[in-house]
Amino acid sequence: MSTYTQIIYQIIFSTKNREQTLAANTRHELFKYISGILANYKCHLYQINGVEDHIHILTHLHPSIALSDLVKDIKLASTKFIKEKICSGISRAGKMGTEHLRIL
Repeated sequence: MSTYTQIIYQIIFSTKNREQTLAANTRHELFKYISGILANYKCHLYQINGVEDHIHILTHLHPSIALSDLVKDIKLASTKFIKEKICSGISRAGKMGTEHLRIL
């Protein structure tokens, strides 16, 4: 006998203090990065989207992955990605310093 389950999770991350720091021109790069994290965990991404102060992820979880571990790893990796890739480019351009980025 086999068992089939399908649970779809909606995971929502917001920026610290709901600051509007996720610019429209950089969100797509962040979404691609997060979808790669989910693929590494063998999770199927149904949808990812967001606005300046939060993002929504609609995904199913592979049975071998704990939800808390996935959320923790997405938060840590995406924060590092934003600080290194997105924020460094912005601060070099002189538009926003890294002290404004307090997300995930």
